[in-house]
Amino acid sequence: MFNAIGRIFRTPDLRRKLGFTLGIVALFRLGSFIPAPFVDFGNVQQCLAASQGASGLYELVNLFSGGALLQLSIFALGIMPYITASIIVQLLRVVIPHFETLYKEGQAGQSRLTQYTRYLTIALGVLQSTTLITVARSGALFPSGDPACAQLITNDAWYAILLMVVTMTAGTGLIMWMGELITERGIGNGMSLLIFTSIAATFPGSLWAIGVARGWDIFALVLAVGLLIVVAVVFVEQSQRRIPVQYAKRMVGRRTYGGNNTYIPIKVNMAGVIPVIFASSLLYLPALIAQFNQPQAGEDPQPWVVWITNYLTQGDHPLYMLIYFLLIVGFTYFYVAITFNPDEVAENMKKYGGFIPGIRAGRPTAEYLDYVLTRVTLPGSLYLGLVALIPLIALGLVGANANFPFGGASILIIVGVGLETVKQIDAQLQQRHYEGLLR
Repeated sequence: MFNAIGRIFRTPDLRRKLGFTLGIVALFRLGSFIPAPFVDFGNVQQCLAASQGASGLYELVNLFSGGALLQLSIFALGIMPYITASIIVQLLRVVIPHFETLYKEGQAGQSRLTQYTRYLTIALGVLQSTTLITVARSGALFPSGDPACAQLITNDAWYAILLMVVTMTAGTGLIMWMGELITERGIGNGMSLLIFTSIAATFPGSLWAIGVARGWDIFALVLAVGLLIVVAVVFVEQSQRRIPVQYAKRMVGRRTYGGNNTYIPIKVNMAGVIPVIFASSLLYLPALIAQFNQPQAGEDPQPWVVWITNYLTQGDHPLYMLIYFLLIVGFTYFYVAITFNPDEVAENMKKYGGFIPGIRAGRPTAEYLDYVLTRVTLPGSLYLGLVALIPLIALGLVGANANFPFGGASILIIVGVGLETVKQIDAQLQQRHYEGLLR
């Protein structure tokens, strides 16, 4: 292993790519600590220390921004607007035929879709920065009740608010450009690596908080359990059902094509972390609606607001956990259904003379693929739901905050991006040394 790592730094091209990637990541983390204009940095730090983490509505965004959201930095929005825009464009392929046509056109059409994603990212950046600044001005960003939390912004003039919106939106655009630079000139997928960096940056603080609050014996237990969770997640993320495919021989001119055997890999977790993001976002909506319907002083709250506050805002409540789990299972099936089309796969196989042994080409092949996909997705959806519940269970058992490091979206992204990056480094080493990083 150490010899393989040494070969990485002895290879000039690979060393240059790795250095470029690390440099961009360092700039990205630096921007997460630079406050936006007209933000009182002292009050922000005081409120952060008092609240000990993110409130429910901003927990996921704060996780993906590496803690920059609650610091009101120039990179406060992080990569979340781009993630949201990418998911929206991907879902619109099902609704808008033009988007599906562009996707099938190949590189040119997908470049157009990427451009649409960029435009939508900037629009979402404007919307989310405006919302964040409004919440910060109202004092609702931190639930601690400290008077300093209502004085996070030093200037309420329209030009100051406009400058903050422009700065945070420009920060989102700069992060998007950094991610594309890493993809072109560095190692791995740039956007995924920036998300990886943001989440990994919160790990030391979360673990330290557990050790200080619960004792170092609990800290050691959390590390041991975390190691087991990582091993289990790696095992499931690498698991796949391979459907064998044979291609008939065909003559084109004087050449013979086909006649080879391959397989269709169907991963146990084909949806990745997207269902967890969907379910988290949907469960935040009732809390957001209840927040805007709080009673005035001296008035009694409405019964439905009380019910939402008691049952759908506390992560350690059994009803919240059950609804969260069921939403993840449902969204997993939904996302897999729109990303893997058995009819299209069967048609392509038939076009190029491919068939599954024992299954007729055409409609029977599509039905068989749908049968396998439905049954493989079930353990994948249950696995996603259980991993997503780990932080909520830890919230009740260990007393850790909701940003518990070994679970939920964080561990799925850390493991997924880590495995993909290691595979890319391994492939580049094999091109140059005939021996990779992995054996």
